[in-house]
Amino acid sequence: MNTAGTIDRPLTHDPKKQAPMKPSTSEPTSSVIEDVTTTGATDSRQNRTREMQLIQEALARAHMHERLHEAETERRAVRLAAARRMQRRAERASMRARRALAMAVMQ
Repeated sequence: MNTAGTIDRPLTHDPKKQAPMKPSTSEPTSSVIEDVTTTGATDSRQNRTREMQLIQEALARAHMHERLHEAETERRAVRLAAARRMQRRAERASMRARRALAMAVMQ
């Protein structure tokens, strides 16, 4: 699957292997500060101001997603344990009823 990575899920975490970020079309060009001291591949990575600000949001979103997933897994485990307890209780009640019926028939 050759899909491009996103800010949330980059294809690689190595900055040298990532594709250079393109400037945002919605952001005015005067807000991007040019850095003339760098050249080559790092020059294209200098205008990541908006992306760098969104990293914290992406991390928070991923963290919340993970916590929600953990909570759902925990709820599922609690429901399963409760269902097993109720099943064992019902089986014991059924056995008591069978024994009581057998005792009544035997007398």
